[in-house]
Amino acid sequence: MKIRKGDSVRILSGKDKGRESTISQAFPDEGKVTVEGYNIAKRHTKPRSAEDPGGIVDKEMKLDVSNVAVLSPDDGLPTRIGYKVLESGIKVRVCRRTGAEIPEVSE
Repeated sequence: MKIRKGDSVRILSGKDKGRESTISQAFPDEGKVTVEGYNIAKRHTKPRSAEDPGGIVDKEMKLDVSNVAVLSPDDGLPTRIGYKVLESGIKVRVCRRTGAEIPEVSE
């Protein structure tokens, strides 16, 4: 999976189509991601303790990775991601449209 936590993305389909945000979690084994502030569902939770009273909670749900596109660092448009090996032997992600390197996001 070429999309990582912290990447800026645009949602391509679903109720939040066209919105832009960042990836809050990535699930490579499932091929899914969660996007900050979008694909929110209401979940009814049971009280677990005195600090957790339960009730109706808004929760970010997972999106399939094919429904989001990384935004190019140059112009902010959606792009596909490729890989390139630098002369120093380091493998980096690049924007397929413009060829610009996609910076690594530190957590």
